[in-house]
Amino acid sequence: MEFENEHNCWNDPKILADIEQYGLSVVLIEATDYLPSFAYSIGLWQTYNHPEIICIGLRINTMHEIINDVADLIKNGHSIEPNKPYIEIFENNKAIFLKVDDRNLGDYFGTAIDFYNASDFQALQLVWTDRNDRFPWEADFEEEFIYKQPLLDRNADFKFREAKNLGVFTTRQWLELGKPILRVVHDEDGDWQFLTGDQIIDDAKIVALEQMIKRDITLNEVFDLNYGESAERDSVEGIWKRHKIQS
Repeated sequence: MEFENEHNCWNDPKILADIEQYGLSVVLIEATDYLPSFAYSIGLWQTYNHPEIICIGLRINTMHEIINDVADLIKNGHSIEPNKPYIEIFENNKAIFLKVDDRNLGDYFGTAIDFYNASDFQALQLVWTDRNDRFPWEADFEEEFIYKQPLLDRNADFKFREAKNLGVFTTRQWLELGKPILRVVHDEDGDWQFLTGDQIIDDAKIVALEQMIKRDITLNEVFDLNYGESAERDSVEGIWKRHKIQS
C-alpha cells in the first residue's frame, strides 16, 4: 500500500484562516514509533519577514504553545537571533535557535513549501536542553534524548537518525560490483536493508550505514522510513515509491 506524507495540505481552510487572523499557523506532526514529533510555523516569513520556527521532539501541545510564544515576541518587534541562548522560552531551561540548512527544509516543511510554492524561505530550529540544561552538543547530554531532536543546521549529508557506524544489510552486488540500491527496507525490529533487487541470501553483506550514504547520497531521501516500511525505485535518478511491508 502506497502512502503520502500527511502534511501536504497547504490550502487547508484552517491554515489559511489562522494566517489571516494571527499572522501564522502551526503545523503539528505526531510522533511515530520511529520518528519524533515536530511542529513548525507557516506565515512568519510572509507576515513579518521573519524565519519560520520549528521545534522537534517535545509533546505536541508543548511545541504548539512554544511556537506561539515565540511568535508573540516576533509580533512585538523582536527578531530571534541564531546561536544566542534564550532563558525566557522555558521556565527552568535555556533554548537556542539554529538556522535550518536549506537541504533539510524539504524533510520537515512540506506544508510551508506548498504554501509558498517555493523552498526559498528561511527557518530557525528551536533547540531545547536536557533535564540538566545541557544542549545536544555538550558533554554528558542525556543519551535518551539524542535521537529525539535531530539538529537541522547540520547533518544534511547524513540524515539518518542512527549512528554512522550502525551495521546495515546490503548485497555483494552493491559492495563489489557497484550495482545501484533499488529497494530499501526498514524492518519492524529496526534493521535496515539496502538491496539491489537481484540478490540471494548468500549475497548478504553487512556494512556501516555511513558507507552506504557516502557512496550514494540519494539514500538520504528515505531516512524517514518508519518501522515496517519499504521504498523502491527504478534507478538512482528515479523517484522512491513507499509501501507498507505486507505482514
